[in-house]
Amino acid sequence: MFKFKTAILLGLLLILGSNVLQAATLPGLPATTAATPPAHPEPLVQGGLLGAISSSIDEIQGKLDLNEDLLDAWRLRADRAADEVDQLVNHPSARSNWSVARDFLLLSGVWVGVFALLWLLGGMLAKRLCQHRLLLNRERGQALLGYVLPYTIPALISLPLTLYVSHFLQVSAGRALALCFAYATSSGIFAASLMLSLVVLFNAGHKRPAVRIILQHSPQPLFLIGFLVALSDALTSPQIAHQLGGNLTGSIAVFTGLTATITFGLLVLRMRRPVAHLIRILPLAQRLSQPALRQSLRIFSGLWHWPILLMVLVSVINLIGIGDDNQKVLRCALFTTILLIATVVLSTMLRHLFKSRNEMAARRSSAYKERFLSLSHALLRIAMAIVFIDVLGRIWGVSLFEFAVSNSVGRAISDSLSRIGLIFLVTWMVWVVLDTAIQETLKPPVNKRSAHQPSTRVKTILPLLRNAIKIILVVICAITTMANLGINVAPFLAGAGVVGLAIGFGSQQLVQDVITGLFIIIEDTLSIGDWVVLDSGHAGTVEGLTIRTLRLRDGKGFVHSVPFGQIKAVTNQSRQFAYAFFSVQVTYDTDVDKAIELIREAGRSITDDPFLKYNLQGPLDVFGVDKMDLNGVVLTAQFRTVSGGQYAVSRAFNQRLKKLVDNSPWVHFAQTYPQQVLLARRHADEPKEEAPVPEHSSVLLPDQPRTQ
Repeated sequence: MFKFKTAILLGLLLILGSNVLQAATLPGLPATTAATPPAHPEPLVQGGLLGAISSSIDEIQGKLDLNEDLLDAWRLRADRAADEVDQLVNHPSARSNWSVARDFLLLSGVWVGVFALLWLLGGMLAKRLCQHRLLLNRERGQALLGYVLPYTIPALISLPLTLYVSHFLQVSAGRALALCFAYATSSGIFAASLMLSLVVLFNAGHKRPAVRIILQHSPQPLFLIGFLVALSDALTSPQIAHQLGGNLTGSIAVFTGLTATITFGLLVLRMRRPVAHLIRILPLAQRLSQPALRQSLRIFSGLWHWPILLMVLVSVINLIGIGDDNQKVLRCALFTTILLIATVVLSTMLRHLFKSRNEMAARRSSAYKERFLSLSHALLRIAMAIVFIDVLGRIWGVSLFEFAVSNSVGRAISDSLSRIGLIFLVTWMVWVVLDTAIQETLKPPVNKRSAHQPSTRVKTILPLLRNAIKIILVVICAITTMANLGINVAPFLAGAGVVGLAIGFGSQQLVQDVITGLFIIIEDTLSIGDWVVLDSGHAGTVEGLTIRTLRLRDGKGFVHSVPFGQIKAVTNQSRQFAYAFFSVQVTYDTDVDKAIELIREAGRSITDDPFLKYNLQGPLDVFGVDKMDLNGVVLTAQFRTVSGGQYAVSRAFNQRLKKLVDNSPWVHFAQTYPQQVLLARRHADEPKEEAPVPEHSSVLLPDQPRTQ
């Protein structure tokens, strides 16, 4: 809707400017103007769009002149109307003023009496009929009878009876005025009751609030509009104009017509939302079965008042103007209304067509097709707006195409607009292609088992690349657009270069951070989701990468932002695979073979675990005795795991090995030297030649005396 409003306003402005410019080239101009050489076309073309518009405005202002014909005509009509009023008041007539007033009061009394009697009878009949069983539970039928019987029918009957009685009276001004007011009052009551009767028919379902608002606020304005329109029509009749004076009745008719037109426009503006609600609301079954109709009514409900307001504006201009082109103006306004409605319908059809195509493209997983269909839809709507403006100008007698081809100002404006439009189109298409490619690359697949998942490097680089492409396209489009507008971009570019150089010297650290971060991202040193340890002492999971900083979240949940320039070395613990390394130290009296067997048993339990086995990339590698020192014998082994899985495997291995050692009498964990360990009595079979070990024996150090 906003686009059509803009199109209408732009069309009216272009039509006004084109009218003035064409008026400047008509044959009736002085010879000096026609002989003047065209000195402006070159500066207009060189000045771009702004220069063309500026010169066009200057030319329009130079050609505009105050047209005093309309004021003179109305001044002459007012003087003649004053003379006719003076003649009616002071001119002697065959009948006295009292007889004229008596005719007016008599006819007015006849109309009032007939209408009042019929109003009472119609009201009683409506109440009686509403008690009937067929209408007892029909709210709309009762309301309809409440308007038709007391108001519509009496208004239709009382006017012919008044006209019949007027034939028995002599022709006079009082008789004419009484007939005018009787006709106007009957018309006002009839129009108001008829409109309210139509509104009552919509009083159902969710439309009730809108109907209630309309019935509450519109009866008096509807009566006033009908009364003033009928009075204006009656005053323009030849019989009334002959009796009262053509200029007097014409002036009063114009005033009443203007009042009725303005009142009607205000009523339309006030009732636009309730009426839109009546147009838009449909039953649920119809909304579900006819989505195109629902969408069309929704759009029309927001636009219904604009054609009416356009007709109101044309009617006001027609009433004020004193010329022979009134029928032409009304005909142009009617064609404009038809054009607007046809454009709305065509736009709705195109929207539904492209909407269905977009849904089909989305189901077929064709993102490029969907984006290009949206682009095509937007281009078609722009083309439709241009055609609408051109056809609107042709309706009102102006050809924008000829204005853009034959006029120097039009050529300059059309060339500049064409170049700017082409720039926007190319920029838009490039952005659609690149953005769609990036979005499709970053989009997670629906089937995670068979589809290729985007890597963390891609997730890190592509968002930065997308923002960079957006900035570059916007800058290029802005510079070229300013150049076509007539703005000299050379000083701007030179100033931007100087400012950029100064900023570069003043922000060396910032430049260092940016360049270092760029190489870190390109070399794939780290990515989002990696666990890294920096030489600065920071460690954590990479949560985000900007063009200047690295954001880490450590094991405690704290977030650290580290500039790239401060990073000298990175330890990435989340690449391809890792090792869960184990170092087990046992005492010298431990059977090494049995200790290695326990380590292998713990490794097999890890491999058979349904939750831990997905972290492994191979079996347990036992290296055997790694070293021997004063504390005991060191045995080593390791698992190859996925990145980040070594911690869970290490914890589970240590726990299971501890339980196995606790239940084994041959394997003991060593302790740090010097040791004070109470060894439990062994119950296993041992060689008989060995001396029995006393209970609660202890391992003593050589430099300590033996205790009893």
